[in-house]
Amino acid sequence: MTKIIETHNIAKIYKMGNNIVNALQDISISINKGEYVAFMGPSGSGKSKLMNIVGCLDSPTHGTYMLNNQMVSEMTENELATIRNKEIGFVFQTFNLLPRATALENVALPLIYAGYNKDDRHEMAMAALENVDLANRHHHRPNELSGGQRQRVAIARALVNNPSILLADEPTGNLDSKTSYDIMNLFQELHDKGHTIIMVTHEDDIAHYAHRIVRLRDGLVEWDHKNEKINRGETVAAHSDVNLS
Repeated sequence: MTKIIETHNIAKIYKMGNNIVNALQDISISINKGEYVAFMGPSGSGKSKLMNIVGCLDSPTHGTYMLNNQMVSEMTENELATIRNKEIGFVFQTFNLLPRATALENVALPLIYAGYNKDDRHEMAMAALENVDLANRHHHRPNELSGGQRQRVAIARALVNNPSILLADEPTGNLDSKTSYDIMNLFQELHDKGHTIIMVTHEDDIAHYAHRIVRLRDGLVEWDHKNEKINRGETVAAHSDVNLS
């Protein structure tokens, strides 16, 4: 299988006054194209720091990081920004949508920075919204959408550039339980279509939608296991009244 992420002995060290904080220690992991992985752990475990490095939002203090055969751990800030725009689609807990823009305009935003013309942006953004079953809401602004619909717009925006990785940071953190499970089923559908997904969460039931779980504690990988009990809509079936259309 094709390795898309490979880290060797990653460490992230901060100096706070006279204290040295080892946020990450000796992290060596690899993730293949098409995998669905959850980084899980309690607050302070290092999962968010690892996400920042994997997402090219930060660089390690020590160690190496290869993303899609590119040595990103030694790149400059400008080079990292280019890699982020090209290789990674981000989904955040708080959606991060522009309030005055329509769903279509929000999804098309990354394509402006990528240099696409208006017609191509419209076509690609509509296709991304169709991919998350929200094309019929393309003209709505965020305040006219439910929380689940706003997260679907954010997911469409993350996918519109066809990135190598979909990186989701606590994607259900601002959603109620029923909507959370519906969004997790959407992630499963995207994975079934071949997308590589990395999710950061502290919730055990959400982590178990992933096919592999990497649990961190105190900046170390506590364990890295294949998930033998994958959630595939069982919880949603118990809440059949969920409707995000």
